[in-house]
Amino acid sequence: MEIILDKVKNQFEQNLPFAIYKKPNDAIVIGIFQKNDTLFEVTDFTEKGFVFASFDGSKTVIIPEKDSEIISVVFNKNTAVLLENEYSLPNEPDSNNFKNLVTKGIQAIENNEFKKVVLSRKETLTVDNFDLVGAFEKLVQLYPSTFVYCFFHPKIGIWLGATPERLLKSKNSIFETIALAGTQKDNGSNEVFWHKKEEEEQQFVTDYIVEILNEVAFDILVSKPYSVKAGNIWHIKTDISGVLNSDFGLQQVIQLLHPTPAVCGLPKEQSKVFILENENYDRTFYTGFLGELNLENKTDLFVNLRCMEICESQANLFMGCGITKDSIPEKEWEESINKSLTMKRVL
Repeated sequence: MEIILDKVKNQFEQNLPFAIYKKPNDAIVIGIFQKNDTLFEVTDFTEKGFVFASFDGSKTVIIPEKDSEIISVVFNKNTAVLLENEYSLPNEPDSNNFKNLVTKGIQAIENNEFKKVVLSRKETLTVDNFDLVGAFEKLVQLYPSTFVYCFFHPKIGIWLGATPERLLKSKNSIFETIALAGTQKDNGSNEVFWHKKEEEEQQFVTDYIVEILNEVAFDILVSKPYSVKAGNIWHIKTDISGVLNSDFGLQQVIQLLHPTPAVCGLPKEQSKVFILENENYDRTFYTGFLGELNLENKTDLFVNLRCMEICESQANLFMGCGITKDSIPEKEWEESINKSLTMKRVL
């Protein structure tokens, strides 16, 4: 493990791009280290490397395999007890602003503008002497069932995350994806009860994904919904798989899936317009996607959730909530607080 972490430190000191990551429930940490500081962008998704894409689709950058060194090592779990940080709560104006945003979203749903919208907020914290390597190690240790990553490019910045949502996994024409929705805080029990609001939200997401995939695939299989825990948060998850028609490639499927209803809403275009007009900040790479593109003929992409951006002595944290007609602004605010703890635990 020290080999890859030393490489990260050297790469960062030289201001050269890299990505290190660990897949869900895997013991292998992979690093891809670019040998120059060029900002490469994806054009048609035939490229090979580690991709990092924005929410609005305006920027899809890649650390190319051909210009990089790739290292993989086994992660040795540290048995030392991780100390919990003192968490500061956002101030009252932040709370009021988010609850007003949620209320506006509910009103738009009641006006039949869309069925669901995912609304988010950004919280900025001061961080002195941020330990990039230490934060990544903590994320890997705390959230083994998620996709944990650290991405750096001098022309983009530093991003870290531990996301529970896979966008797309594919090899040749076989693909897998998921529908993920519903959120509740872990209370220490494996018995999870979901209310009608969360179950409906999950069904919205599943139905939408299956509907769009029917346009480009066959032999689509859909699992029953089940509860899955990521850190201190429970979600409802449905597995979806199938075979792509020969007329469609990776680019078309990614464009259909992204942004997913779990980060945007339903219908997608109407909810996306509402987000861009009302959130009052730029998500940039939050709720975009990232991961392996055509490495060893396989693609494995994840949605950029539970993440943060490091800007000098500040950490920008991002939290979103799925809003339906049954949403309660106060409860959505509490949900966003719970989601913020994923990153606050490693600062």
